[in-house]
Amino acid sequence: MSESIYLDYQATTPMAPEVFAAMEPWLKDQFWNPHSAHTGGRKAAAAVEAAREQVATLLPAGGRVIFTSGATEALNLAIKGCGLPVSALATEHAAVLDCVDQVGGETLSVGHDGICEMQYWENGLAACMLVNNEIGTIQPIADIADAMHDAGGLLLCDAVQGFGRLVLPDGPDMIAVSAHKIHGPKGIGALWVRDGIGMEPLLHGGGQEQGLRSGTLSPALCVGFGAAARLAAERMADDWAHVEALWTRANELFADWTINGSERFRYKGNLNIRRNGVDVARLMSECREVMFSAGSACASGSGRPSHVLRAIGLTEQQAKSSIRLGWGRYTTVEEIERAATLINAAAERQYA
Repeated sequence: MSESIYLDYQATTPMAPEVFAAMEPWLKDQFWNPHSAHTGGRKAAAAVEAAREQVATLLPAGGRVIFTSGATEALNLAIKGCGLPVSALATEHAAVLDCVDQVGGETLSVGHDGICEMQYWENGLAACMLVNNEIGTIQPIADIADAMHDAGGLLLCDAVQGFGRLVLPDGPDMIAVSAHKIHGPKGIGALWVRDGIGMEPLLHGGGQEQGLRSGTLSPALCVGFGAAARLAAERMADDWAHVEALWTRANELFADWTINGSERFRYKGNLNIRRNGVDVARLMSECREVMFSAGSACASGSGRPSHVLRAIGLTEQQAKSSIRLGWGRYTTVEEIERAATLINAAAERQYA
């Protein structure tokens, strides 16, 4: 069997070699607690703060970076910690929708392209994803932020899929990001909070992370996140051009499929497509050489059709006939071509 082709970059990304090298000393000899007052602790604390600065370079000015265990915790901290009524788009990640449901918030519909409808926004906190994790749609975040501020409210932006891949728009009041979507380690993310916005903690204890996130920070994870952010900043233009070139080739190869979501306002490292009548479960079983998805990795195996695809107006059958392909920095054109050959052949066998 030939080597597997990884096309699930929206679920996670391969760790960059430079990130692993930066983390390794902190996983071996430099094991100190960054909250300790001795020499080792101070060195670890300095490494954490250097990483915080590296992450901050990819975020707007005028705010603070709070390290968390990942974007899910960051989103929960923002939604539950702000003390405001919350609304969210129906295409948001489950980390947002489940949290909004728990606090009695409101879910708002989107158009067939996945773009929000501006007239919804009212006073309170609105949650809106920059780049959708399933269909790649890019929301007009700056315009939404203006609308929220005009109404006297705040905007929370889940920027997990856009962070490090495109310049983040100014305007949001809180931004959630994650390391493992930009070739960093799993287990660490951050919430950026604009200066002047008060928050209440979710976790109580030692108050280590600015009083908002108790618990010992991992210098290794922080350093890895910082290294990944530094690389993303250096390579952003090249990475963007690379995924656009792969998008162009993939569109040629999947010409018999229909694109889900906006084709114009879209991150080009995502291709969510459908072919009516295709049994995606069987397709994935027959294409084990290719690692791709039928939706969000967080809902994988649930048997339910994608809530995002249903929210943009697809029928249950159309949603169940859709696949998500994601690529990035380390994907090659040859891998796209080989994957397309295997997936299209498997689909044709179903029609036959």
